[in-house]
Amino acid sequence: MKSYRKELWFEIPTRRGFVNITRQVQECLRESGIKEGLCLVNAMHITASVFINDDESGLHHDFEVWLEGLAPEKPYSRYRHNGAEDNGDAHLKRTIMGREVVIAVTNGQLDFGPWEQVFYGEFDGKRRKRVLVKIIGD
Repeated sequence: MKSYRKELWFEIPTRRGFVNITRQVQECLRESGIKEGLCLVNAMHITASVFINDDESGLHHDFEVWLEGLAPEKPYSRYRHNGAEDNGDAHLKRTIMGREVVIAVTNGQLDFGPWEQVFYGEFDGKRRKRVLVKIIGD
């Protein structure tokens, strides 16, 4: 069994944003040479997320509105976590959207259903953060 590891780095210029990282993950799979196995993709920061969904701008807007309704950024005083930081909402948004995804690898391809894509979700941006890609298999 082979193992492959790579870190992808992102710096989102806004507080929140969604980035389609499917191509970067597919490139990692190509680099790994693994044809059958599993691909783990996870955010390595507690205010960022990795998730799978459709790459459709209306849906991404809906995520933003829904998340802001559940855990609004302001007022900052709403969150006990906020003190030296103002990102209490970002921790909650990450919990809702998830830390990682695991994708089956079949015949050297990410084994997706229709319309599935991998996304990096940022909820406390304007600084450099990383995503881990770990692939195991043969």
